[in-house]
Amino acid sequence: MPPAQRHPTMADVAERAGVSTSTVSRTLRGLSTVSPEVRARVEQAARELNFAVSRQAASLVTGRTGTMAVLVPTLNSWFMGAALSSLAPLLRAAGMELNVYVMADLAARTAFFERLPARRNADALLVFSFDLTDEETARLDNLGMPVIYGSQHVDGRPSVYVDDVVGALHGTRNLINFGHRRIAFIQTIGASGFSFSSNERLLGYQQALTEAGIPLDDDLVVATLASDKRGTAEALGKLLSLREPPTAIFAEQDEVAVATLWTLRKMQISVPARISLLGFDDQPMADWFDLSTVAQSPSDIGREAGELALALINDPDADHEKHVILPTHVIPRATTAPPPAPQGEQNNSGEQLHG
Repeated sequence: MPPAQRHPTMADVAERAGVSTSTVSRTLRGLSTVSPEVRARVEQAARELNFAVSRQAASLVTGRTGTMAVLVPTLNSWFMGAALSSLAPLLRAAGMELNVYVMADLAARTAFFERLPARRNADALLVFSFDLTDEETARLDNLGMPVIYGSQHVDGRPSVYVDDVVGALHGTRNLINFGHRRIAFIQTIGASGFSFSSNERLLGYQQALTEAGIPLDDDLVVATLASDKRGTAEALGKLLSLREPPTAIFAEQDEVAVATLWTLRKMQISVPARISLLGFDDQPMADWFDLSTVAQSPSDIGREAGELALALINDPDADHEKHVILPTHVIPRATTAPPPAPQGEQNNSGEQLHG
């Protein structure tokens, strides 16, 4: 067998480039004290020797690990997939790796906050869509690294999110402008690790009704477990059993809206002729089902959170309380229309008139 090849060292690169090892170190760390001509020679020598700087060695010199950590409640969601998919190429371009911590259950969560592995293994931590206790937030504050919150507003900490209140307000206004006055809201409960957006969207719905002079009716607000078709059917049953059923339904998530649409079609209740339906998120399924929805972009949230983290890593004097608020917008599709005319109100051709 041939003898094992020795891995090239920084001294080997220095010898080939005709510079000192300290110059090689400064070059590979990206310091501006190296001239462009010398930098080119060192980089060429490193390529020819297939030399790579180990992250462990580099961290001893720079104090950085070259890794960004992400804390998420689940990976089994459209939002998380889209956010992380946009974050990964951004970090790759910056020469950083991504380390994801999934808090799938209470045991994993307890272990993370007891050990805080990110303290030793990352230069910054992104926290996506996660309800944290005051004690957990304080633990993250003491990590000694930038902690950026994605898809939620956290006072006094860097955050990237959409304004869920405004998004839901605009969505409800859209239904009101169609002429709807009996508008129901299906809220999601039991979402893995997170309730911030749920509460904000309910608030936006209520604000829109109030500004339109429509009294709030607790009977029009029902709840279902996330991704639970049976629970959605039960919530819809409550709404359709009211003395005055809704003419429009605003579902907090597209998944719930699609489950509602499926149930209404099974009951042979026409959408939007009898009931209009609006979702929130603009997941791919919303387009497939031609669902009207309030759109947000988790890809933009992931990318903006990553850029904010990189800025805080590279500039200790940057704003550590910066908030980036991204827009939402209503996308009208085939599931929203004016409400049906009261029975008996028809024109001369026998068609119902809309009120």
